[in-house]
Amino acid sequence: MNFRIPTFFMLSVDIRVGANPVNCPFPHYFSTTLFSCNLSYLLCSFLGLLYQEYRDKSTREEIETRRLQDSQTDPEETSPSEETPSEAEPTSTIENKAPPQINLLRNSNSRFNLWQDLPEVQSSGVLSILQPDEIKLQEAMFELVTSEASYYKSLNLLVSHFMENERLKKILHQSEAHILFSNVLDVMAVSERFLLDLEQRVEENIVISDVCDIVYQHTVNHFSVYITYVSNQTYQERAYKQLLQDKPAFREVISQLELDPKCKGLSFSSFLILPFQRITRLKLLVQNILKKVEEKSDRESTALDAHKELETVVKACNEGVRKMSRTEQMISIQKKLEFKIKSVPIISHSRWLLKQGELQQMNGPKTSRTLRTKKLFREIYLFLFNDLLVICRQIPGDKYQVFDSAPRGLLRVEELEDQGQSLANVFILRLLENADDREASYMLKASSQSEMKRWMISLAPNRRTKFVSFTSRLVDCPQIQCVHPYVAQQPDELSLELADVLNILDKTDDGWIFGERLHDQERGWFPSSMGEEILNPKIRAQNLKECFRVHKSDDSQRRKLGSRNRQ
Repeated sequence: MNFRIPTFFMLSVDIRVGANPVNCPFPHYFSTTLFSCNLSYLLCSFLGLLYQEYRDKSTREEIETRRLQDSQTDPEETSPSEETPSEAEPTSTIENKAPPQINLLRNSNSRFNLWQDLPEVQSSGVLSILQPDEIKLQEAMFELVTSEASYYKSLNLLVSHFMENERLKKILHQSEAHILFSNVLDVMAVSERFLLDLEQRVEENIVISDVCDIVYQHTVNHFSVYITYVSNQTYQERAYKQLLQDKPAFREVISQLELDPKCKGLSFSSFLILPFQRITRLKLLVQNILKKVEEKSDRESTALDAHKELETVVKACNEGVRKMSRTEQMISIQKKLEFKIKSVPIISHSRWLLKQGELQQMNGPKTSRTLRTKKLFREIYLFLFNDLLVICRQIPGDKYQVFDSAPRGLLRVEELEDQGQSLANVFILRLLENADDREASYMLKASSQSEMKRWMISLAPNRRTKFVSFTSRLVDCPQIQCVHPYVAQQPDELSLELADVLNILDKTDDGWIFGERLHDQERGWFPSSMGEEILNPKIRAQNLKECFRVHKSDDSQRRKLGSRNRQ
């Protein structure tokens, strides 16, 4: 399947003052001097990076910028990388300038070329007229366009280099190829159409009027293909692992293709996850634009609409992935349980596992116990679902005998005060109404402080944490930014991407943090070594203010989301 590579940057600039075309929010409009550059040149030169590289470099620059801001005594000072040429003296002879030379790529090995770094932009004189805030907004919109071009380049490589490889076609059965590549051709076609419309907008004016209206239209009308692709992720990963294990020829061909210089050392799997990475990143790019547009303006309204629709698609993608894995997980758990009490149906379309694991239960009344008793505790095993707790004891044959249960809403927890090493990391779990329709209490011991806190927060999500959450609207709260990506290993953990900013809700002495990510209010545990705490209170307040603005379009929905995530 051949895709037409769109042309890019047929920009016209008029050095007339006073013209004010439709959709241009600026009193000075630039249009007459023509310069052009097609997308293939942009992809091969200006964007010599595959999307994986582009994305990684962009997020690391974001981390470094935030580090610099955090270290400043006055966080409102602008870092050197953010300085704009807007303070330069206006040139009175703009009309007599020669047409700018086409040279988008000055040095592909240097830092990213920004919108304001383009020779065509610099020679037009626009930088001496626009305000610094408007230049930052132009950069944010320009990044959305160029990152889509880089993404399209990587998708094209996935299709042409891997999917259409003749040796690979002969090795893979049609059904295997379908699971592995899913509807990537549809995703690529949608990206091409999206990029063409972005290109057309950039052609209208060297000063980009808006891009979020285009994002909105494409999200509503075309981005459902992402839900289909991402929902297949569980089967895709399983099929890929199985093929590597069962088909040596497949493993050999993939290894050879990965070594091709075109791939720049990137793995085949990094290409397969591109669509999910892109749809989540696109939401963040729109958030970045939203933070920079004028408040109560048409562009703010458009950005809010685009963000809301993207959030809907991202949630649907996440739910699609979770639904596939949750169903299989619930079936597996159901097979392992044997009920000593009245049986409880485990499998339900609205039920999923939150946490499972072993704890130690104190034997007998605590008043009769002495710390010298060897059998002070005995092992029990808990399965905690979003609406139900099941308490078991492990029995031979990888089975679990259920001896008590309770609705999750009727659970209460209480941490014991320090009573010595034997009772360290001990908490009390109360079932207000158990399987026998009566109240019951369990004194439980965890293996560490972090494990105790993780169980307590999972069992009773409404219990107050050490620090207050984003939804409380406090002026200040401890924050951390992610400097190392992290993949969740347990259901109560939170996967992190580079440059994520989170409120710290709780922390433990053994190196774990319970956090709430600002851009989507998702909560979970992660190792403290994955991030760096933001120490500047003004930067923390700015981060909160920006998030309040992003989510202000539907305050009630935000509160509802925060409540659901606590579950």
